[in-house]
Amino acid sequence: MNGLHVQNGHLPNGNSHGLSMFDPRDYDELLQITDVVRNQVDLKETPSIGIICGSGLGDIGDCIKEPQVLSYKKIPGFPSTSVVGHKGNMIFGYLGGKYVVCMQGRFHPYEHGMDLALCATPVRVMHQLGIKTLIVSNAAGGVNPAFNYGDLMVIKDHIFMPGLCGFSPLVGINDPRFGPRFVSIHDAYDINLRRLALTVAQEENIRIQEGIYVMCGGPQYESPAEVMYFKTVGADALGMSTCHEVTVARQCGIRVFGFSLITNIANTDADNSVEVTHEEVLVAAKEAGFRACSFVTKIIERIE
Repeated sequence: MNGLHVQNGHLPNGNSHGLSMFDPRDYDELLQITDVVRNQVDLKETPSIGIICGSGLGDIGDCIKEPQVLSYKKIPGFPSTSVVGHKGNMIFGYLGGKYVVCMQGRFHPYEHGMDLALCATPVRVMHQLGIKTLIVSNAAGGVNPAFNYGDLMVIKDHIFMPGLCGFSPLVGINDPRFGPRFVSIHDAYDINLRRLALTVAQEENIRIQEGIYVMCGGPQYESPAEVMYFKTVGADALGMSTCHEVTVARQCGIRVFGFSLITNIANTDADNSVEVTHEEVLVAAKEAGFRACSFVTKIIERIE
């Protein structure tokens, strides 16, 4: 087998990332990485639910009970997380009474040469570990004028700009073991999970919205003209993640629930600049951390 060669959970040259050796489009290498994870964690049972924490939303992972924490640095083939607010851990344990695996930090395409297949590798690993449901979260800028700072938005659909421009994580993959090559995204965000989330939010008195999420390439924030463009085509919130992970999850047959935390309101006025910083995003996410954790926990409690 070419590519990844693992010895006792580490690459022979001591490089725990192994980016130069790992091909995210090689199914057999994916199986090797999954085996390394299994060998380093004492799995209590098969995790049924996977969680991906967005910027500043790592508190969701901290809510997990009886946690076993595996640093990304100990998983060959996993890239590093360089964005502040992404802790870089895979956590196994119990949340909402169910055994889950949580990615405490994600890989953004702008960090890793727009290799979306590489950035979606954790979804494939979680699938091999047994998950049937994926919960994805992100911090996003609000485009819909009805949205307020701190709102949670249930994602009902998305506009995947990098995917539309030829950077889909499925480009180049033709191994049928990954799943169908031509994947329908019409039902990407499970309607029953969305309805459950809206019910939970109402019962818990959590301010909630529902809308369409746009993934841009980043890392620059959108210009006012770009925000207006996305608003015109129906977008409610903008971010730099999530869609590639959801696309791969659907190829794997995993049902998905996604939500955004609105951390800022996107500017549409070119004559009045509004400075947006990542630090502000993290502050907003930190303020909403407990609320997001409670929201996810209550949803998981009621997932069949």
